[in-house]
Amino acid sequence: MTTVQPLAPQPPADLAKTFRGSRVPHRTRQMVRPFWALTARELYILRCHVPSFLLQTGTQPLLFTLVFVYVMPSIGGGMRVGGTSFSSILLPGMVANATVVNSLVGVSMSMIRELSYNRSIEDRMLAPLPLWALGVQKITWGALNGLFSGAVVFPIVYLVHARNQAPQVHVGNWPLFLACIVLVPLLAASIGLFIGTILDPRQINLLINLVVVPATLLGCVYYPWAALRSIPAIQYLVLIDPVVYASEALRTVFTPSVPHMPVTIVLGVITAALAGFLYLSLRAFQRRLID
Repeated sequence: MTTVQPLAPQPPADLAKTFRGSRVPHRTRQMVRPFWALTARELYILRCHVPSFLLQTGTQPLLFTLVFVYVMPSIGGGMRVGGTSFSSILLPGMVANATVVNSLVGVSMSMIRELSYNRSIEDRMLAPLPLWALGVQKITWGALNGLFSGAVVFPIVYLVHARNQAPQVHVGNWPLFLACIVLVPLLAASIGLFIGTILDPRQINLLINLVVVPATLLGCVYYPWAALRSIPAIQYLVLIDPVVYASEALRTVFTPSVPHMPVTIVLGVITAALAGFLYLSLRAFQRRLID
């Protein structure tokens, strides 16, 4: 008597073909889609509020430029620093300040709101992303927000001026320009994530009064860092301000004829600070969400 062995079940031909021709997606590749989905959501919200974004970002630079670059020179009270028109000094400073402040404040305020008021951060935690990647997404969006703000401020300061007061802008080093527009907003957004994670929501006024205002006034926005040589105490004190390095970096790019910090020092400090705050902010972010 012959024993018939049962045949092992065979998978469907199309299913077998699919598995033979596919690879298990890499973990990094799996994170791209939810990462982009969160960023696309922020872009959609921004697109729905473009008028308010333009008003919020451009009003203060427009008023300041209108007064000091148009009105003052028109009535005979124009300012010059070291023989250079004030508009040439102001343009990179205003762009840098808008980029840094909007990146920093955008991320920090978003974190304070999502961690305290509506707890919407819990919805984001349901995304198929590790916590550190969620923090990187917040930093990425903050940096994009800062870049958009700088792009809004640039034409305002460039176009609004009195006769013969146009800023002298010349980009001679494009690799340096690309490095600046990537590293500067990422640094500011990393600082914003760190502040927004550790700051008590009841102390939100400290963010404006003790961080944003001093960073703007002492950030070499309205004067080059070299002009502070006559007051060395302040010249070295302001070196803790990230706006100083952002202003000097963009001043090196847009107006290289204006005195500025050495490029190696500026990029070295920005890169080191970015690495440090990226580590600190992501660590504090993960601890806060776990707690």
